[in-house]
Amino acid sequence: MKSKKLRITEKDYIMANRKASREEEIAAHGKQVSFRHVLHKSRKLYDRKRLSKPLPDE
Repeated sequence: MKSKKLRITEKDYIMANRKASREEEIAAHGKQVSFRHVLHKSRKLYDRKRLSKPLPDE
């Protein structure tokens, strides 16, 4: 029988580091921290900050 050579590829290394980082984050905060809350704001939603102020009548 031929013996298989096990190699750690760059992809495996990156995936292992990401998993370890995720587990450390969960251990530190109790849950995964999400930085991207709002990816895209819909223009159709009402937004009072986007609307211009009305001009004063004189």
